[in-house]
Amino acid sequence: MIISAIIITYNEEKNIRDCLEGLKWADEIIVVDSESQDKTVQIAEELGAKTYSQKWQGYGRQKNYALSKATGDWILSIDADERVTPELAKEIQERLVSPSFSGYKIARKAYFLDRWIKYGGWYPGYVLRLFQAGKARFAEKEVHEYVELSSKAGYLKNPLLHHTDDTLDHYLDKFCKYTSLASKELYVHRKRASFFDLFLRPILFFLKMYVAKRGFLDGIHGFILAVLSSFYIFVKYTKLWEKEKGV
Repeated sequence: MIISAIIITYNEEKNIRDCLEGLKWADEIIVVDSESQDKTVQIAEELGAKTYSQKWQGYGRQKNYALSKATGDWILSIDADERVTPELAKEIQERLVSPSFSGYKIARKAYFLDRWIKYGGWYPGYVLRLFQAGKARFAEKEVHEYVELSSKAGYLKNPLLHHTDDTLDHYLDKFCKYTSLASKELYVHRKRASFFDLFLRPILFFLKMYVAKRGFLDGIHGFILAVLSSFYIFVKYTKLWEKEKGV
């Protein structure tokens, strides 16, 4: 049973070493880099990864390209800011001795501004990341891509560690990029921004995240995250409105 880990990167020298150190147990590591300007590729090669360079094609297409380079029977897809713990690695290897499903969802223990976010809908936040080769592909979305599996998935007990945003600047850099990509995808699919999208949807999202999903239990971190997340919704639809008007 060969297990391939696949990762897409761009200027991830800060994260890639720790990410790959947690994957030493995998039989094969595939890194597809989008023309990084830092030492991402050098570090990946030093740690034994097979590296490929491809101009950025969008999250889904980029991950499908990485998938096409993997030779394993099973694929583990993770991001550079995620970490596989020894407990999760052991569980994966033991589960794949006699798998009951062709794919498995893994919880993510996400850290925002160096705090584990337990509420607001963030945890466990299961994502399908482990799947049998030939049984799944990535939806070719501009952003927030996901795995499309041809059958029902199982669940693993141990989580991935996700060091998503250690500074507000890092969050805001992604914020600008992701809202632009998300609005572009909405526009391509002929979605249009309404008063509900611009005014009510952000408010309802804040209430859902902060109140209904108890984000307030994460203290000031939970409040900041709920505000930023609702503002994300507002900016995404404002950018969509901007596209409609041809601004």
